[in-house]
Amino acid sequence: MDEAMWALGRGTGVVGLVMFSLALVLGITVRGGRAAVGLPRFGVARLHRDVALMATAFIGIHLVSLFFDSYAQLDLVDVVLPFLAEYRPLWLGLGTLAVDIALAVVVTALLRHRIGARAFRVVHFGTYLLWPLAVAHAVGAGTDAAEPWFLVTTAVCVVAVVSAVLWRLSFRLRNPLTSAPVARSASVVEVRS
Repeated sequence: MDEAMWALGRGTGVVGLVMFSLALVLGITVRGGRAAVGLPRFGVARLHRDVALMATAFIGIHLVSLFFDSYAQLDLVDVVLPFLAEYRPLWLGLGTLAVDIALAVVVTALLRHRIGARAFRVVHFGTYLLWPLAVAHAVGAGTDAAEPWFLVTTAVCVVAVVSAVLWRLSFRLRNPLTSAPVARSASVVEVRS
């Protein structure tokens, strides 16, 4: 049973990282105000939301499976309060911080029509912190961190996200007057989807 829970925890953690990376790239694309991946902006916004929800589900499975893994030794408090775990407290603590931010983003996404677009966007910017915390957690706490397949997977995620951020910044720097209104209209599409 422990081996199955460990494998499930490992697998869903890696898939969650890949899915969160894809969600971040799609979110940056939506904020860029241009169509991408052959989809109009509202299609990219919908895909961004759906991928982010799937990533959250995989991370949820990752956490639950590790509760039943005696090697991970997780307690409920370890999921909420960072840096208290017995096993690799720093690296698990970074994962806990990422989960806390993810919960805040999910809750505000569910309440976005009640709290308003501005509050939603402010909390949503937390994903720029969530993602590097999740990457650091995966590299520091992951038992496959030295495996070539994991290093390649993580490198692809990092390159994709960094490329998307640089693309977004370069567009904004090249078009300082036109990028702001486009970005605002894209966020309305994202908020209302």
